[in-house]
Amino acid sequence: MKLLIAIVNYRSAALTIDALRSLLPEVEPLQGDVHVVVVDNLSPDDSLVVLANTISENGWGAWCELRPLPRNGGFAYGNNQALPPSGPLPDYVLLLNPDTLVIPGAITTLLNFADVHPKAGIIGSRVEDPAPPAGDSTVQTSAFNFPSIPAELEATARFGPITRLLSRWMIAPPQQPMPHRCQWVVGACMLIRRQVFEQIGRMDEHYFMYYEEVDFCLRVARAGWEIWTVPTARVIHLVGQSSGVTDTKRPARRLPAYWFESRQLYFTKNHGLIYAVLADMAWLCGQSLHRVLRLVRGRPSTDPPHMMRDFLRHMCKRGGAR
Repeated sequence: MKLLIAIVNYRSAALTIDALRSLLPEVEPLQGDVHVVVVDNLSPDDSLVVLANTISENGWGAWCELRPLPRNGGFAYGNNQALPPSGPLPDYVLLLNPDTLVIPGAITTLLNFADVHPKAGIIGSRVEDPAPPAGDSTVQTSAFNFPSIPAELEATARFGPITRLLSRWMIAPPQQPMPHRCQWVVGACMLIRRQVFEQIGRMDEHYFMYYEEVDFCLRVARAGWEIWTVPTARVIHLVGQSSGVTDTKRPARRLPAYWFESRQLYFTKNHGLIYAVLADMAWLCGQSLHRVLRLVRGRPSTDPPHMMRDFLRHMCKRGGAR
């Protein structure tokens, strides 16, 4: 098989159905070379029934499989379970969020790029907001630099002079219109070559949600593979609709504990405890500076509620664990 598309559903059946419908123009030309697996992370609602009925009523069963899972193990777990448990993998695996709409031609563009760039282990797409009634859609950041100590300071300070000083490390650099190499791509649409899984294994299921794709891209890069983004492959991302955490169209919600735990795991696992503590210090310095500047300028906070308090609590929890 040429391509397996993995979609992880959790209480988002309507979004998943829209994503599947957007795949129809991509699936039909491949004629049997693509298989879609929708895994359900033990949704407590009627997702399984709704998805099963929709797949059956629309005759999608020839190319789409619904696979219920015994527990909600998170994003990495769900995607891993979409892969064959044994035997050979397809040539490529596409991780696709349920809150995405694939613009026709996007997947073919990614596959064509991968076929002529054999060193590209992971390839990401351009990710967009839905287009307003009049005007062009807004491009979301989808190609990033790896988190680091200077990047943590720049991202939390949000202060022009610091950004200019640390621009080479900033996690979310300005997006470029042409295909280019980057350090990691957003997991909402991520094409992965079969040989990558054969060399480094699957995603780390210790991450419940967030940072799992960053960790995976870092492992891929350390194994010698290139990571690319191809902006001509376009996907609409209804950001935060499936998780309810990062929806930019609504007031910021308090971050769940697993966001902080995933961040700590990423730094400690990949860079060691001392580096992780220094990254925490950089985060705190930048966040403190931002709060002071915001108060001086009389601007309201746009951060999630209790951000500093929650960060300190999880930081102290890790210190207590030592």
